[in-house]
Amino acid sequence: MSSIHLHHSHSLSPEQARSALSDLADSLARKLGVESRWDGDNLHFQRSGVDGTIKLLPGQVEIMAKLGMFFAPMKGMVEQEIRRVLDEKFR
Repeated sequence: MSSIHLHHSHSLSPEQARSALSDLADSLARKLGVESRWDGDNLHFQRSGVDGTIKLLPGQVEIMAKLGMFFAPMKGMVEQEIRRVLDEKFR
């Protein structure tokens, strides 16, 4: 099993950050087929072989994901997509 753990700083309001994270979840849904749901300030996403949480913290976002055997070889692509959307949405 492979894992991803990223931190990304931001200066958005909580509402703007939540919207940006919803956009990230939409992108992951299109590219990886994950389903997501909010639980307070945590956005959980999963599908067979992918399980993760995005924590919305004051001034920071923390992403943690576990990739199963099928997705482990795609770790670089998954990380790259997450970073791309974070950079785009959290300027």
